Amino acid sequence: MNLKKWSRFLVIGYLFAVSLQAQENGIPLPLKQILDNISKVHNVNFNYIDEEITFFKLNPPSKNLTLSEKLNYISKKTHLKFEFITPKHISIVNNQRLDKPLCGYLIDEDSQDPIAFATLQNLENNSYVTSDENGFFTFSEKNIFTIEVVHVGYESLSFSSSVLYSEICPKITVKQHVTILENYTAEVYLTKGITKKTNGIFELSPKKIGLLPGLTEPDVFQTLQQMPGFLSSDENIANTSVRGGTHDQNLYRWNGIKLFHTAHFFGLISTLNPNLMHKVSVMKNGTPAQYGDGVSGTVLISTHADSIEKPSAAIGVNLINVDFYSKFKISKNANIEISGRRSYTDFATSPTYSSYYNKIFQNTIVTNYSNSEDIKYNTTEDFYFYDFSAQYHQQIKNKTHLYVDLIGISNVLDVYQNKTENNLTINKNSYLEQQTLGASALLKSEWNKNNTLTFTAAVSYYSINSENESLENNQIFNQKNTVLDTETSITNATHITKSSILEYGYQFNEKGIQNIDEVNSPVISRKTKEVLRSHALFSDFKYLSKKGKINSRIGIRQTYIEEFSKWIFEPRFHFNYKLIPSVNIEIQAEKKHQTYSQIIDLQQDFLGIEKRRWVLSDNENIPIIKNNQIALGFTFSKKNWLLTLDNYYKIVEGISSQSQGFQNQLEFVKINGKYNVLGSELLVQKQWKNWTAWTSYTFMNNKYDFPNWNPSTFPNNFEISHTFKSAIITEINKIKLSLGSIWFTGKPNTTIYNNEPVYNIPGTPSVGYNNPNNSNLEDYFQLNFSTAYTIKTGKKSKLNFGFSLLNLFNNNKTINQHYRINYISNKVEQVNTYSLERTFNAFLRYNL
Repeated sequence: MNLKKWSRFLVIGYLFAVSLQAQENGIPLPLKQILDNISKVHNVNFNYIDEEITFFKLNPPSKNLTLSEKLNYISKKTHLKFEFITPKHISIVNNQRLDKPLCGYLIDEDSQDPIAFATLQNLENNSYVTSDENGFFTFSEKNIFTIEVVHVGYESLSFSSSVLYSEICPKITVKQHVTILENYTAEVYLTKGITKKTNGIFELSPKKIGLLPGLTEPDVFQTLQQMPGFLSSDENIANTSVRGGTHDQNLYRWNGIKLFHTAHFFGLISTLNPNLMHKVSVMKNGTPAQYGDGVSGTVLISTHADSIEKPSAAIGVNLINVDFYSKFKISKNANIEISGRRSYTDFATSPTYSSYYNKIFQNTIVTNYSNSEDIKYNTTEDFYFYDFSAQYHQQIKNKTHLYVDLIGISNVLDVYQNKTENNLTINKNSYLEQQTLGASALLKSEWNKNNTLTFTAAVSYYSINSENESLENNQIFNQKNTVLDTETSITNATHITKSSILEYGYQFNEKGIQNIDEVNSPVISRKTKEVLRSHALFSDFKYLSKKGKINSRIGIRQTYIEEFSKWIFEPRFHFNYKLIPSVNIEIQAEKKHQTYSQIIDLQQDFLGIEKRRWVLSDNENIPIIKNNQIALGFTFSKKNWLLTLDNYYKIVEGISSQSQGFQNQLEFVKINGKYNVLGSELLVQKQWKNWTAWTSYTFMNNKYDFPNWNPSTFPNNFEISHTFKSAIITEINKIKLSLGSIWFTGKPNTTIYNNEPVYNIPGTPSVGYNNPNNSNLEDYFQLNFSTAYTIKTGKKSKLNFGFSLLNLFNNNKTINQHYRINYISNKVEQVNTYSLERTFNAFLRYNL
């Protein structure tokens, strides 16, 4: 045999070997080739129409199978039918429709709801399609290929396109993805839409939250007031205290942007549109290590959807403001979401506005001059607020998402005053403006099955600016406080095992705060600006046992502050253990710090309405605030009963007396100290059918310790010793009803020992105070009611309307009290601030 013949022999042998190896290794072959091989091996003939089988390609059956087993194998893969005409002649029938595209519906296996905007990829050519809002999808290809389904929140699913060859488009069911570390100790906490997780985090889903007493919409900051441990004793959500701390000791983030301003109407309405939020995470202790600041509480607000959602829109109105919301797709994998809200209080007055006005502008420049009998004073005001937000969401391939967010918040008050004296009219104009602007970008990528990388960059700008023109003279007082906060961070989450995750990363933060005070007569000008930069490394190890018996998190945060050349080490800890199926025990601990706070220089600053200004720590006169906290809790959940008990001890060091809102002998004193809180929080809740009823009790012992003051220890301004909250909530035939109450002991107050001025300094009258916070104001009680009704106006549209009543019994309570010297009469005056009167509000909302 010559070389040429040998070459041919080797090539033929090689091709034959490759063909055999392909069959052995399961490499897909054309069905026609497989049928030819079966014909030769089993000595049979197949009758078929080429067009009906040529597009099939599959792994060949094992050569060890019988003829019948091989035909059954092919039938299962292709849904073809084999009919024996004779023992040696087999007809192949394809009853599948070939004149329609390959189509199907993606359905949630548990709820049977359609799965919208899932990605279905043809793994043979890497092309992909997306399911619509009804879960429907189509492929233009007509062959056999493998399809992979990817959707956030669902397990990956692979199936053959052969199942789509049917008379009707089949339903493909997909299982929800159960992420580890997502167990709950309470799936309904206070109301549906609020859950308590075994990782110690409370999660709020505003779009699912049931109606809460006194609210017309799921206002996130008002909702927090219902939770044990959260309280605003003066009804001002911009003064929310978490476990006895001040409001500025709470960290608020909206899509990664820090919020230094959380309330419209100077404390009565949230600055955030409640119809946008997808998730709110709330932490009182055991905070994950990636979050710094906020030594009292942490509130993380996200409007990020996990997938490109279907278009939607809504418009609403209540007796204070109008708002709108719209989400629309700009491509298959991108959408834009915009929202806006504006009050109409500058050109229309409602009963709700009148109640808010009477509450907020007590004892301020707006009302101080309205009751003079000697001189005719007139005061009018224009007030309005607005907020807006915009979001761009781009899905890049299957497991990478880009979010870009913008937010703007504003409150504007113009005060027009005049007086007539000696037949001469004097006009003065003053104003107050609060503004927040923020932007962020977040890129999240699951770069392999065990690692998810997140990069965030955010900037937040806050300013408060006022001009006060005095009616008594020609003095003009200008004040301004601005904050610029920028932050970048990178985080990676690694799934070490099915039960454990390690999260680690780096964060850079720069804060700049400026304060300006200018007076024209006498000429005074003060301008300060401070900047602090910090670098932080952090890591969290999370573990959830296979049966969910243990859920733990151990975190470490190491921060370096450039300007102070200072390292701060902060461990964090959370441990939840299921003693028995119905009982969990929880231990939490943390160390945290923050380098900024709000102080009050004078009670009349910023027109006396918003007296606080942000300042940065200088590590001396204004120390770094540090928190140490430990808590032990129990949860019992069985047969729709829920009982939770949390006991905690907290020490916060480095506080300034100027940040505590003193209006007694400490008002103008600048000393530093700490406070200690020992507290308990109890919740008892029962659900039956469509009813939920709960009551909570909070005990708190909260004491200051100022070493340079005598006495050094006395009750904290935010000590509310006993608090009871309760509610009953139901939904009957699309009517939602909720009735709730709150009662708490009066806040600490400093009394006086002499109704006449005392002269500790000759010629200078002052108020004669007893020891700080030696007494308490009267107990507070309020009963609130809300109702709402929903009407479906179309397949997807609905109309919601309802009303709420705050302070149903119209209780008139003193929520703050202080004393001052009247330098005209040379008398001591008592100044009281009263609670919100009975307030009616109604709303109408249309969802498209």
